[in-house]
Amino acid sequence: MLTSNFLIEKTGISRITLNNYVKLGIVPKPVMSNSGALGAESSQMATFPDETLDRIETISQLKQEGYSLDEICEHLLNEVAVTASVADGSQTEDSARSRPTGSHSVVLQTNDLNETDLDGPRVTIEDLPHPAYMINHNFELMWVNPQARHRLFADAELPSSSESRNLLRLLPSDSDDWNSLLRFHIALAKGRLSADNFSSACRGLDPVVFAKMQEIYADVIAEAVTPVLAAPVSLLDDTRTPTQHTAYASYFREGMLIVLQPEADVSDAIVAVLSRRDELIRSLLRRKLPVLTDLAVMVADLQGSVTICSELPPEEYFELINEIWSTMVPIYRTFHATCGKHVGDGMVYYFFPQPDSNYMTNALACAQEVRAAMQKLSKAWQIRKNWFNELYLNTGITEGQEWLGTYQSSTGVEFVVLGDTINQAARVSDVARNGTIWASKNLIGKMPTKDRDRINFGVRRRSPDGREHFVASSFSLVSSLLEQDGMRMEKMKDIATLAITEIIGVNPAQK
Repeated sequence: MLTSNFLIEKTGISRITLNNYVKLGIVPKPVMSNSGALGAESSQMATFPDETLDRIETISQLKQEGYSLDEICEHLLNEVAVTASVADGSQTEDSARSRPTGSHSVVLQTNDLNETDLDGPRVTIEDLPHPAYMINHNFELMWVNPQARHRLFADAELPSSSESRNLLRLLPSDSDDWNSLLRFHIALAKGRLSADNFSSACRGLDPVVFAKMQEIYADVIAEAVTPVLAAPVSLLDDTRTPTQHTAYASYFREGMLIVLQPEADVSDAIVAVLSRRDELIRSLLRRKLPVLTDLAVMVADLQGSVTICSELPPEEYFELINEIWSTMVPIYRTFHATCGKHVGDGMVYYFFPQPDSNYMTNALACAQEVRAAMQKLSKAWQIRKNWFNELYLNTGITEGQEWLGTYQSSTGVEFVVLGDTINQAARVSDVARNGTIWASKNLIGKMPTKDRDRINFGVRRRSPDGREHFVASSFSLVSSLLEQDGMRMEKMKDIATLAITEIIGVNPAQK
């Protein structure tokens, strides 16, 4: 058990903050106990569970990543949002079967669940003996265990591309006995995919199966986004005999974990696993299948960082860098960006296909908001330091199809993209100056027409008399731009023939 004084000294938070965390329910309530010397008058001392230290450090980390206290409360309170109707036995097999069609799932209620409530050894995602798999918000498989690979996919090798791994295309549909499983997943999809996007996700299916999927989509009720859902489904066993299961869908920012538990299994193993959300998502991401995916990459580098570092005291320089990150992270999150690894004080973010927006448009719109936020930050530091330095993030954006995977670092799970797209984006950011945004011609050309029409882009040219003028909707080879500005080409040889353009602005979407 830990004392409040120990927690305050170890974490650096104030006693008021600690009390506030307790009131909000994101830190356990202290246990009061007598603590007097033998023969002396006893006094009351508050002690906290040992895991409280990790919880406070998690809260501090989330704050550094730009989450508000309300968002942190929602995130952490959802960690214990598993039990109730199934775990306490209030939902029986008969009541599950008697739910009306179209309202087939049950939301598991929030309850205070910790490891001391569970009998037996600690269960991890690897220990689950039942089919389990994770999908992203486009319904593409991110991870699948051997049981799911056997029961649902007949031990087949999964396709390499993200589009071909769409679960809606891979689920078995050769028998009416699979209908309940299909309806469950399509109800999940209806809450996230429009009718057009759902049709696109089913593209390539047999026409009869395609028509069946569209019919189910029109019939089911969309499932709301909640921490955990449970619904009855039927699966065929190895003898083609239907067996009743409960499908659990647990929601995360990265996607959904689905576990199919036989109704005959009354253990709390799944509840135990789902209750440890942070540990669970880290474990799943470590096992994420490498996938060939379309993406846009944005690299933003702080211009003149060496000079700025030399002019500021170390504590102020790190304060500036942390302020840049804390300001920009919520913007990246708004546009569904995933943080990548970058050496130095710059930023790398990946934009992947989304069910409700175009990932390339997201990258450009995000860069525009980052630039605007950086301008405000620059003004604030000019007033604070009484200097004339301008703070700029020079941004390069490219697109491509690359392998995405994860690896375990000393601090957690990191996403890694293999291929030239990220290198090109880094080089293009080197071309940018004074906070400009440059993007590749390929990215602009692959955008949908309605989105491309929102982009104001072009290249600034110099006339023979030295005057500069802007040529809208045009591109330039990197080599031509560098020659125009009298810059040396050695560093840029690998992208000399890459056509790029400056992004001036992104207009709001038409409603």
